[in-house]
Amino acid sequence: MTRVADDLTKFQWSPQPQAAALVQELLDDFLRRCPDAAKFADRLHRETGTRLIDWVASIGVPDDRSVARRLGESGFVVGDANSNEALSAWKHPDGLFPSVMAVRDVQACASGACPAGSSQMILWVKVDSVADFAFRNGITEGSPIWLSPPLSRCRMAPFAPGREAAIFVVELHGTTVLGATMLETLSDDEEITAALWVGERFRLRKRRFASSAEGFLETSLLVDELLEDMDKDRAADLFFAAEREYWMSRNRAAQIQYARQQKLGLGWANHDHHTYRSSREHFKDMIAIFEKLGLVCRERFYAGREAGWGAQVMEQPNAGIVVFADVDLSPDEVTADFAHEPLPPRKELGTVGLWCALHGESFLEAGMHHLECQFDFDAAREQLKALGINSMKPFTDFPWLKQCFTEGEMWPVDSRRIDALLAAGRITAEQAEKFRREGAIGSHLEILERNDGYKGFNQTGISEIIRDTDPRRVEHRGAEHR
Repeated sequence: MTRVADDLTKFQWSPQPQAAALVQELLDDFLRRCPDAAKFADRLHRETGTRLIDWVASIGVPDDRSVARRLGESGFVVGDANSNEALSAWKHPDGLFPSVMAVRDVQACASGACPAGSSQMILWVKVDSVADFAFRNGITEGSPIWLSPPLSRCRMAPFAPGREAAIFVVELHGTTVLGATMLETLSDDEEITAALWVGERFRLRKRRFASSAEGFLETSLLVDELLEDMDKDRAADLFFAAEREYWMSRNRAAQIQYARQQKLGLGWANHDHHTYRSSREHFKDMIAIFEKLGLVCRERFYAGREAGWGAQVMEQPNAGIVVFADVDLSPDEVTADFAHEPLPPRKELGTVGLWCALHGESFLEAGMHHLECQFDFDAAREQLKALGINSMKPFTDFPWLKQCFTEGEMWPVDSRRIDALLAAGRITAEQAEKFRREGAIGSHLEILERNDGYKGFNQTGISEIIRDTDPRRVEHRGAEHR
């Protein structure tokens, strides 16, 4: 029990202003050197409500001792250099920042040759698909993208090359490590074929079953089968790409924002975390499947005695995936290992449990409750409002973290689910009639802005937003029409 209790305070994330100031300084330096990058940043802000930093995977700087010293003083730690010594990556273990690469030559990163002495800077901008970005932005077949086959773990293409600075767009699958050369990121035919098949199986996986227990068992067996042909890091990348697609099919705000981002060929590469809601009965089953895909338990989340729910945060560090898994929880259960120990049944349903009873498990037919992506908080809200997408009142408004939901998508509810809840005394006749007539609040897009590299979540204000998304509330939308 001591180890479990310690885990509640093990992950105490805090803002990292010194590291943030250094990263911003490097980015500002890059923008001064590369006018095309400044134009691209302006377009990102105007057309998607995002900031350039929300898309940056890595910043390449000249291999300079003074920069290395300042990185170390700011909390960055250096990893092993790549085999050809073109790059060495600095990462910050306590904050969400781009990695910083000590780079000898920008062209060497594409060709494999590494002459020393370059003073160039590089910005690697992450996208879902380099080919989509190339198509949308006029990158031709003559670029180095064509040296790396489609579905390779890492693909790059130059976007705004220059003498002093250059932008590469980069597509990563099951890895957060940039390859030093295109040759290092090549995938063989067998791996590419496996990626096509595994991705398709996840996209088309069965989601509706006679019982949720059957659904979790069959999906667990499916994951076991697919992991025979693919490592868990690449499989996780494909699984969550399919999850985002399914969620988007059921959420209008997501469809509109995706179209805006995809107009520039970006996709959902600014995703922050994926949120699932689970019944108490199957929470352990869901966590077990996520662990098969390489996710590890990070901090536990508990919003307080009055909130009636908790969450397990999970991370797949190699695939760059974070999951926020919600479940109804009692105060005395938060000190137990509720991610792995069975949660006993109880008659009363909290917000999360009722949502699952009305719509089904997030992991199965309902899909994710929301996807949270990184934005310029105010710009995204205003731009979406102009397109008819209202946002709810912010539930986090700190200098280092801002969060709100878009107004919830209303879903129809199967009458059999309503009848079962009414017969069990878990909803009133009035509530049952309301759900039959109006449906119930379903999914959201969450708008988030992180500053100072803050990696954590708001443990207090979120209880109010969970309350406001309870389907039993008459004023369930809670919209703030700004």
